[in-house]
Amino acid sequence: MTRRSDTRWPIRRWAALLGLVEVALLLAALAGGGIALSNLTEARADLLDRTGPELLQANALSAALLNQETGIRGYLLTRQADFLTPYQDGRQQQAQAVAELRRLGAASDTETGADLGRVLVAIDSWQRVAAAPTMPGAAPPTPGHVDRGRTQFDDVRSSLGVLQAHLGVARDAGRASLSAASTFLTTMLVSIAGLVLLLFALLYFGFRRAITIPITRLAEEVRQVADHDIHRPVRGSGPRELVQLADDVEAMRQRIVDEVSELERAHALLDTRTHALERSNSDLEQFAYVASHDLQEPLRKVASFCQLLQRRYQGHLDERGDQYIEFAVDGAKRMQILINDLLSFSRVGRRPGEPVVLDTGKLLADALGNLEPVIAETGAVFTHGELPEVLGESSLLTAVFQNLVNNALKFHGEQPPEVHVDAVREDANWVFSVTDNGIGIETEYAERIFVIFQRLHGRSTYPGTGIGLAMCRKIVEHHGGRIWLDTTSERGTRFRFTLPATLEPARADTEAIDRQEPSQETEDA
Repeated sequence: MTRRSDTRWPIRRWAALLGLVEVALLLAALAGGGIALSNLTEARADLLDRTGPELLQANALSAALLNQETGIRGYLLTRQADFLTPYQDGRQQQAQAVAELRRLGAASDTETGADLGRVLVAIDSWQRVAAAPTMPGAAPPTPGHVDRGRTQFDDVRSSLGVLQAHLGVARDAGRASLSAASTFLTTMLVSIAGLVLLLFALLYFGFRRAITIPITRLAEEVRQVADHDIHRPVRGSGPRELVQLADDVEAMRQRIVDEVSELERAHALLDTRTHALERSNSDLEQFAYVASHDLQEPLRKVASFCQLLQRRYQGHLDERGDQYIEFAVDGAKRMQILINDLLSFSRVGRRPGEPVVLDTGKLLADALGNLEPVIAETGAVFTHGELPEVLGESSLLTAVFQNLVNNALKFHGEQPPEVHVDAVREDANWVFSVTDNGIGIETEYAERIFVIFQRLHGRSTYPGTGIGLAMCRKIVEHHGGRIWLDTTSERGTRFRFTLPATLEPARADTEAIDRQEPSQETEDA
C-alpha cells in the first residue's frame, strides 16, 4: 500500500527548487548588471580616452597652423628672421598634434583618418607655397604669391573645420552613449534591487507555504488532540518529512487511544471488583459483629457450664469423665482466645486513629507493663538502647512491641530470657531490632512464621494461636514499614522492623492528614 508521504516532495527537493530559481534569477541579474557596467566603461573610455583627446589635439593643430600663418605673414611684411619663430614653433606643435591624433586612433578610424589626411595634404600644399619666400636666397614674394598662399590656408582651415566638426559629432555621440550606458546601469541596479526583494519574498512565501503553514497546521492538530479531543485524527500536509511526522504522531495517537480503551476496560473491571470487594468487606464486618456478639455469647455459655460441671462433678465421675469435661473447658477457652485474636487482627487499620508523634521508648515501657506477670514469672532481663520518636498509632505500635517481647518470653531456653531492643537510622527509616537468647527459628521458616495461624510447635509445648507475628506484619506495613526475621543472628532470635523517621513538625501534620485517606482506602479494602 502506498503511503501518503511517498507522493509528496521532500523538504530537500523544495529547497533545491527554490535555490535553483533564486540562483537563475540572481545570475540573470548579475549578467545584466555586468553588461550595463561594461557598456558604461566602454562609453566612458571612448569619450575620455579617444574622442575627447582627439578633439583637443585637433584644436591644438588649429592653433599651431595659426601660429605658422602669423609667423610667415610677419616675416613677409618685415623681412626680419625673428618673426619666423612662431612659424617654427607651430611646425613642432603641428608634428606633435598629428602624432597624437594618429596614436589616438585616427589612422584606424576611416572617417577621421580621411579627414586628417585631407588636412595634412592641404597643410603640405600651403606650406610649400607660403614658406618658399622664407628660404635662404629666395626672391621676394609677389602679390600673386601671397594671394595664392592665403587661398591655400583657407583650404587648410576648411579641411581642419571638417575634421573638428566630425570629432565634435563623435564627442556628442560618445556623450549620448555614456548617458545611455549610465541610464541602463541605473536601470539594472534598480532591477537587481527589485529582484533581490523578489527573491526574499519568494523565499519567504515559498518557505511559509511549503514548511511553516504545514508545521503550524500539524501543531494545531496535535494541540487539539492533547487538550481535549484524543479521538481526532492527525492529518499532516506539506513536504514528505512533515507528512511522515504526522503519520508517526497519528500512529502514536492510535496506540494511546488503544491503551486508553484498554485502561478504561481495566478500570471498569477494577470498579466491578472493587464493588465486589466492598460487598465482601461489608460481609466481613457483619461476620466480625456476629463473631464478637452472637458467637461469643453461646461460647461463653458453653464455657461457663463446662466449668460448672467441672467444679460440681469433679471427683464424682470416673477419670475419663473428668478428662472429657477438662477437654471441653480447655477447647472453649482456646476458642474464645482465638476469636478475640482474630477480631484484633481483622481490626488492624480498619478504623485508624490520627497519626501522632510517639516516643517508642514509652511504647516499649507500656508493653512491658502489660507483660509484667509473665516477666516476673520467667525472671526475664530487659535492656534497650536510645529509641526514637516515630509517627503512628499508639495502641498498634504498643501491640507490636508486646507481641515480639511476648514471643521472646514464651520461646526461651533453660536460661532466663534476655531481651534487648535497639534502633538505628538508615536513610529515611528507623530500623528496630528485638533480640533474645531463646531457642531461635530455623532459616527455612523465616516467611512462614508471619502467616496467620502458622505454628512451629504444638499447643501443649508452647501456647498461642499463631496470630501474633501476622498481626505484627500487618501493623508495621500499615505504618509504611516492613518486618523480617534476621537470619544472621548467631544465637537466639532477632526480629527487625522499619518505621518511617519522624518528619519536621509542619510536614508531619500534613503527612498525618494525607495518610488518613490511604487508611480509609485500606479500611474499605
